Amino acid sequence: MGKTIRLTMAQAVTHFLTKQMTVIDGQKLPIFGGVWAIFGHGNVAGIGEALYQVRDELTTYRAHNEQGMAHAAIAYAKASFRQRFMACTTSIGPGALNMVTAAGVAHVNRIPVLFLPGDVFANRAPDPVLQQIEDFGDGTVSANDAFRSVSRYFDRITRPEQIITALKRAMQVLTDPLDCGPVTLSLCQDVQAEAFDYPESFFEERIWTTRRPQPDADELAAAIALIREAEKPVIIAGGGVLYSRATKELTAFAETHGVPVVVSQAGKSAIDERHPLALGSVGVTGTSAANAIAEDTDLIIAVGTRCQDFTTGSWALFKNEKLAVLGLNIAAYDASKHDGRPLVCDAREGLKALSAGLAGWRAPAALLEKATQEKKIWVKAAAKALAATNTALPSDAQVIGAVTRTIGGENAISVCAAGGLPGELHKLWPATVPGSYHMEYGFSCMGYEIAGGLGTKMACPEKDVIVMVGDGSYMMLNSEIATSVMLGLKLNIVLLDNRGYGCINRLQMETGGANFNNLLKDSYHEVMPEIDFRAHAESMGAIAVKVASIAELEQAIEASKKNDRTTVFVIDTDPLITTSEGGHWWDVAVPEVSPRPQVNKARAAYEEARGAQRIR
Repeated sequence: MGKTIRLTMAQAVTHFLTKQMTVIDGQKLPIFGGVWAIFGHGNVAGIGEALYQVRDELTTYRAHNEQGMAHAAIAYAKASFRQRFMACTTSIGPGALNMVTAAGVAHVNRIPVLFLPGDVFANRAPDPVLQQIEDFGDGTVSANDAFRSVSRYFDRITRPEQIITALKRAMQVLTDPLDCGPVTLSLCQDVQAEAFDYPESFFEERIWTTRRPQPDADELAAAIALIREAEKPVIIAGGGVLYSRATKELTAFAETHGVPVVVSQAGKSAIDERHPLALGSVGVTGTSAANAIAEDTDLIIAVGTRCQDFTTGSWALFKNEKLAVLGLNIAAYDASKHDGRPLVCDAREGLKALSAGLAGWRAPAALLEKATQEKKIWVKAAAKALAATNTALPSDAQVIGAVTRTIGGENAISVCAAGGLPGELHKLWPATVPGSYHMEYGFSCMGYEIAGGLGTKMACPEKDVIVMVGDGSYMMLNSEIATSVMLGLKLNIVLLDNRGYGCINRLQMETGGANFNNLLKDSYHEVMPEIDFRAHAESMGAIAVKVASIAELEQAIEASKKNDRTTVFVIDTDPLITTSEGGHWWDVAVPEVSPRPQVNKARAAYEEARGAQRIR
């Protein structure tokens, strides 16, 4: 054995993290952008002291909520196109469990983040310790077992030397384009403080680069033949295009071969939406142009997308009986979904190989003519939806219009997550550069928005980060406003107050349900809450303003450009109005039996709609 260095297990973790590097645009950078920490008795003495020792090389950030800080870490990695990421550490018990929801967000969206929750004593001498979960039938169980189902890799460190293999495996997962996702290393608190003679080689600098698997020759030949036979192909671009940094190749493929491009929630901004072949969002929250082309397509070229039900209209969107699916994806699991013909490879390399193999081939001119006509119709509808108004309660779309007119553009990033806003933003936000649209819609996690905006600003400090959030999500998780002020990271937060969960209220109505327990007025109450969102935001150090109209919102946003810290704009909105153009049916099961005629009517419509669903 070579030279060794005696460190505690926690010190070994932090020293290792400082030595992991990546190269972006020719510049070598630390692959970890920092560590989020809320200390407690399960990590303050071990990992806390270790982080202090490397504070000049690896910045530790303090948050106000464990789920919030994990969302910020996820957003940082997403905004960095998974090239850089962060770690999060908590105490045992409630601190750790607060991160599990965020781990679900990272897992579904396949975003790298390293979770380092404290755990119980490995030696069990003081059991049960404060905050310990006890399982009467299994002495090895702790609260951190909840991370197993939402981690790509999970390990519990019960001896100090175990961290050597655990951290190496963690880095392999965090940087692998296929297995990428959250890693949880559960650190027993006594073991964090135990010393071991670690080999110095363990702390040598390591540069991690992106692996780009090439397409299999047989799969590539079959894919080329499939495309050549198609008369009405369409590309569905997903988040994998962005993570592969394949946006130029996507646009070049579309231009060379005359194939229209539509985008999923994760894939929006993979192509400049001003491009003639860019038809915008597809599916349940799709534009009329994208859905018109998708309904008639005979070949879906699914690039870097997992074909979630919102993208496919619950597989009822596509009407052509000759429909085939080509899945160009890094993951065979996704490439083969719904009887897809797989082309398993990196998105950028796959698009280049396909284009070379299709030399001289273009889709029929009639497809481009239809796409052009449908886009003209949609552009007019979108302009109408975004137009200024003097109505007392504007729609979400009208608020989006005000934002795009005042602070939108290539330097802006729109951040959102759950509720009705994602649908309107998916249709209407003018995404022109990669990453200008940041949506967490894989898990659709309420509360992601503000913390996600913070992580996005950390990754892209030169950008204008605009957080669009409803009052429901704001009430769930808003504490990282204070963190943004503390860190000097300015966010522009547009808070749309429709007095409840407006999106789910609309869905409830569409499925025949009574207005019940969603809007505040329809919930059980003795007194209606009067929440002063402006005062609340100000109490956390933000600048805040309540506006009474779209005109006032535009004036306030314009005036805020000179502000030196996070600014919150509060505006009352209508909970019922959405953009009627575009969109598609979504499979939400309606009760088969009900004493209410509204539900029975909705059930009949549901059964009729299901008739268009493809079971592949």
